[in-house]
Amino acid sequence: MLYEKHQVQFIVAARKTRRLLEELEKAGWKPSRKTDADEQCEFWYQPDDWAKPYHFIALRYRKNEKTPEKEREQYQLFDTPQYRYRAFVTNIQEPIDLLVWFYNGRAGAENLIKEANNDAGLAAHPSGRWRTNCVHFQLALLAYNLNSWLMLFNREEEAKVDDLQHTTLATARLRFLFLAARVWRHAGREGISYSDHYQEQGLFHRLMKRLREIACDSGGTFPPVLARALAK
Repeated sequence: MLYEKHQVQFIVAARKTRRLLEELEKAGWKPSRKTDADEQCEFWYQPDDWAKPYHFIALRYRKNEKTPEKEREQYQLFDTPQYRYRAFVTNIQEPIDLLVWFYNGRAGAENLIKEANNDAGLAAHPSGRWRTNCVHFQLALLAYNLNSWLMLFNREEEAKVDDLQHTTLATARLRFLFLAARVWRHAGREGISYSDHYQEQGLFHRLMKRLREIACDSGGTFPPVLARALAK
């Protein structure tokens, strides 16, 4: 396996096959108290065309359970009449719950990468030159990080880390950048009038007020604009 050739640790979701289902059905299952599953197991298994057996871990969920399906992890689930399964192959020597937690974090990262590709232009390659594409890549990451910073800057002052929800680039653009407005000048004054249908005026004015308050003091530092630091 290429990962092992380069001494890389890995955990990969396993595809549903008849032989894998047979291994899952005869595996020694135990209650899974530290994951969202009902039971868990681990075993050594050698798929077709693989050079040797590998360490597999799996979770299973009873279909007659009371917990709504939408509250279950939906990554890489496959069915049998009685259970739903998640199976992984790995060479990392850690408890099953930690391995599943690590993989779930990967799934979340994939969503962020997809968003960066679609909304920040990360997937575009404007040039045939490597260095030019590197610059484009860095600019796309900068745009993504600036959007994340902007959303943190617009949080409620009492909010804690666990209260915050991810705001996508597309949503942020619609709320704070692509606005129906008119710039006016009258009697030496300038201003902007927003559409009556713009529902985020209060949040937008708060955000702009905070941005305008960013200033360097005499000591060369930037005093906090929000009185309360973000806490867990």
